[in-house]
Amino acid sequence: MAEPSPLMIQSLEKGLAVLESFRAHASLTLQEIARENGITMGSAQRVAYTLEQGGYLYKDPRTKRYSVTVKAVGLGYSYLYRQPLFQHAHAVLHQVNQECGEIVNLGVPDDQDNMVFVMRVAPARHIPEYMPAGTRIPCVASASGRALWALLPPAELDRKLRSVARIKHTPRSTTDIATLRAFIDEARRDQYAYADEEFYAADLNVAAVVHDDKGMPMGALNISVPKPRWSLERARGELGPLVIRAARAISKHS
Repeated sequence: MAEPSPLMIQSLEKGLAVLESFRAHASLTLQEIARENGITMGSAQRVAYTLEQGGYLYKDPRTKRYSVTVKAVGLGYSYLYRQPLFQHAHAVLHQVNQECGEIVNLGVPDDQDNMVFVMRVAPARHIPEYMPAGTRIPCVASASGRALWALLPPAELDRKLRSVARIKHTPRSTTDIATLRAFIDEARRDQYAYADEEFYAADLNVAAVVHDDKGMPMGALNISVPKPRWSLERARGELGPLVIRAARAISKHS
């Protein structure tokens, strides 16, 4: 194991890890903060107090539980607002929404094999699944993630498929490695991927890769449609070409 760098500020690393731990919890006690992060109670108390004084955590005076405040949203504001690619993507997502009348998303991968949805345009005629910016969906269970994984070298794809958690989020979630590899090979051939009720029940989605100004894959444009109003065959036939065209339009202006 590599030696820790002398440049690493361990207390800062610990504080950021504590903030990250709230991603899966509405609130945490000091004991839970310590357990989630593998730190002592004394360390958890110091970190929580510092974050509370900085305005990033709120401590309920009655329950003594900590929760994240709206100030934490600002940590990602610059990333979302200052990216020129996202500004252009916003217009393209709206155009695609007007064309197909369905939910359109833009997602980028994190370092834990998830797709992080950073932008969403939904039609007005129905209330979609609540997916605020920052929602994470496993790459293996999303069309966006599969589209990106289709560009990986074979050895890296094999490593990911063998190491990633393959969970049955719905009865239709695919957990078999050979089947997943076949889906990804199909995405490589067709230049778009699809996922049929893999993460949300009755949700069908297709996606194509968006590239940055250096031609490197940076994310994916995704169209999500409900079943049974859309069949897989119809979605592939109508939305597959549309996501490819839209992803290329975003990439062209990156």
